[in-house]
Amino acid sequence: MDSVLRSARRFLPRLLRAASGPAMQQPEGGGGWLAALRFDNLALRSLPVDASEEGGPRTVPGACFARVRPSPLQNPRLVAMSLPALALLGLEAPAADPAAAEAEATLFFSGNRVPAGAEPAAHCYCGHQFGSFAGQLGDGAAMYLGEVLGPRGERWEIQLKGAGITPFSRQADGRKVLRSSIREFLCSEAMFHLGIPTTRAGTCVTSDSKVVRDMFYDGNPKNERCTVVLRIASTFIRFGSFEIFKPPDEHTGRKGPSVNRNDIRIQMLDYVISTFYPEIQEAYSDNTVQRNAAFFKEITRRTARLVAEWQCVGFCHGVLNTDNMSIVGLTIDYGPFGFMDRYDPEHVCNGSDNTGRYAYNKQPEICKWNLGKLAEALVPELPLEISQLILEEEYDAEFEKHYLQKMRKKLGLIQLELEEDSKLVSELLETMHLTAGDFTNIFYLLSSFSVDIDPSKFEDFLEELTSQCASVEELKVVFKPQMDPRQLSMMLMLAQSNPQLFALIGTKANINKELERIEQFSKLQQLTADDLLSRNKRHWKEWLEKYRVRLQKEIESVGNADTWNTERVKVMNSNNPKYILRNYIAQNAIEAAENGDFSEVRKVLKLLEHPFQEAEGGFQEVKEDAEEEGATAAAAVCSQETRSRQSYCSKPPLWASELCVT
Repeated sequence: MDSVLRSARRFLPRLLRAASGPAMQQPEGGGGWLAALRFDNLALRSLPVDASEEGGPRTVPGACFARVRPSPLQNPRLVAMSLPALALLGLEAPAADPAAAEAEATLFFSGNRVPAGAEPAAHCYCGHQFGSFAGQLGDGAAMYLGEVLGPRGERWEIQLKGAGITPFSRQADGRKVLRSSIREFLCSEAMFHLGIPTTRAGTCVTSDSKVVRDMFYDGNPKNERCTVVLRIASTFIRFGSFEIFKPPDEHTGRKGPSVNRNDIRIQMLDYVISTFYPEIQEAYSDNTVQRNAAFFKEITRRTARLVAEWQCVGFCHGVLNTDNMSIVGLTIDYGPFGFMDRYDPEHVCNGSDNTGRYAYNKQPEICKWNLGKLAEALVPELPLEISQLILEEEYDAEFEKHYLQKMRKKLGLIQLELEEDSKLVSELLETMHLTAGDFTNIFYLLSSFSVDIDPSKFEDFLEELTSQCASVEELKVVFKPQMDPRQLSMMLMLAQSNPQLFALIGTKANINKELERIEQFSKLQQLTADDLLSRNKRHWKEWLEKYRVRLQKEIESVGNADTWNTERVKVMNSNNPKYILRNYIAQNAIEAAENGDFSEVRKVLKLLEHPFQEAEGGFQEVKEDAEEEGATAAAAVCSQETRSRQSYCSKPPLWASELCVT
């Protein structure tokens, strides 16, 4: 039976390609909108490509890529496309025949036809997942189509994510589903418009093809629609790309597929540095160790700045494995990510992260740990004593510097840089934590606070600020105990009597968290709404007085207080978003799309293209899109727009706290 299954896995991709008809046999560019794509596939010319014709999952030694073919979908349909992202490829908004352009994008970016000049391939990489080396991973669902030259000669790698089986699919089917694809599509674009380095998403195409998924791993699988996202980046090479040379790991016993192939490591370093860090290549062309050290220093700094940006918008990646870390410092691979609503430094967005390894407050140290693994993977081309010294000297300092610079902008501290600013930021976050404040909305509201605010307006401001703190009902949901009391009692006894067995089924951190939940939940039973409001106002009054004193120092250092205040508000409003991709907003769009209505995805996309206050005009575009979708009554559109405006920027509804992303 095993041999039959192995044969089936080997021949199934060939049968699928044969069944897909002539359109899948030869790349066909079409003479329409996509004829503007100019391919120049440098990565495949610069790095080794596996020449095997064998289909299905397998180990791929001695190569960085393996050639593949997308598997066709039944009745593909365009969910949404991002014109700003597609413009990177030289694809301007189709004015003449937008319907024809959408049909063409649907055909080619579903994988049902391959553009002329594309050379589909899957990238080989390894990775440390949740701290343990997992061996060969690779593009199990993503396919490199090629590199497109943009209007100014810049190079963009384009990928289809969810296009079918590759040699790296392992036991999976190479497909992605509608819910996860919508989340990745929307968040890729949201992060870009927030000003955070990220991969981009050009299109999202769904279909009538179905796969079975057990979303919560709880034994309740269901059929879901196969969906493909067009991803765009300068490169999708990652830290794990350099781990394919790793010898057997001392803990897991797993190894990379290209052990002892230092010649390929050298090729990869030459390609990555000359292509994506040309200034470093030019400066150190005669000394490879110094060149490699300069490269490692730069990716260390970029990674530190990237995670500082995440922390400042409350973004949690969810799966910060080494295979999900970009070699050029981009946010990459959007899975169970989440933007924090209520501020909680220990917030975990991934329902599968039982130990909280990738919690919000751990992201900086985890990214540093991942850089340490990259350093190990560069040996012997960069000696470890050099890279470790760089990491210790550069990472923490760069993170703290960039984090504090960004936080000063978020607080409107634009004139002076004082040592006390770090403490002010820490005390703000502590106040948010104590009052269960909404991270995004509280920062956004602070621009309307002024030094000379009169008492009546101050009370109004305080009322608005505390309205962004969790209610008693919301806190009861947050702190509701998750274990049966008998189970907790058993775990506590086991921790005392048999620590080895306890370590297999639980952690002390989880038990302590559950005990904290029980304690907090018990206190909430006696807490009234008035008591909570009074307590929250007291905390915020204390911090706002410190903030007022700090702003006063700004005023004393400038000649014109009005000019300073205008600039302060402008800086704050361009660094504190009003709109982020909250989980409940994504969920509403997903549920509508699963019922065949893609208009909400498109509305949310337009909204996220203008996340800051000065971009209210983005709603006009949303309204116009709704009318194009066939809205029949202008009044109804207006009404819907008003409701959306309120819900998209307000504190999440109570039901949102029950959402779980794995």
